[in-house]
Amino acid sequence: MKILNVADREFYTYGRVIEGLDVSELLEVLKETPKPDDVIYVASDEKLEACACADKIAYSLYGGMPIQIGYCNGSNVFLNAVEYHRDSEVNVALTDLILILGREQDIEGDGTYETAKMEAFLVPAGTVVEVYATTLHYAPCSVDGNKFCTAVILPKGTNTEAPQRQNNTEEDKLLFARNKWLIAHKDAKIEGAFEGLKGENLSVE
Repeated sequence: MKILNVADREFYTYGRVIEGLDVSELLEVLKETPKPDDVIYVASDEKLEACACADKIAYSLYGGMPIQIGYCNGSNVFLNAVEYHRDSEVNVALTDLILILGREQDIEGDGTYETAKMEAFLVPAGTVVEVYATTLHYAPCSVDGNKFCTAVILPKGTNTEAPQRQNNTEEDKLLFARNKWLIAHKDAKIEGAFEGLKGENLSVE
């Protein structure tokens, strides 16, 4: 894939780079989190949430709403799935990483989505980015074969156990966890997920 940069104008469709927040303590604590050979995601981490910048992030980026700070670390080169939330997600990158992004507006009425519509963006180490609620995203990808590490900040309770299944709207079949709608690629074999990604399972290799 062609790799753009979050500083490029093309990123404005999907999110924005956040300036002015001191996240140095958060980055130091991220260094202590596990970095496996696959991908690990932890929705809420007490040490990260104890950082002094947590209150500032909650105020400036979420208007004072309760938030959770977790992490997503490891090695990955494939898209595998796309997800979206009803709120923005904030990533604080300890390392260089790549996000593959798309638009919720391009999901078809039956819940399927063409992966050819997605774009990839480099997030340089130390960057804070807001990924808009209407942006399709999933686990970051590695840069040059190195492991990635990023804080993941969301409204409290997001990505935790899904509520009991209901079938009120067509979109309900995509609800995979609390405040997490997910469309998987069949090659990823994500148990319980709606397999609606059409086309190539994109790779940054």
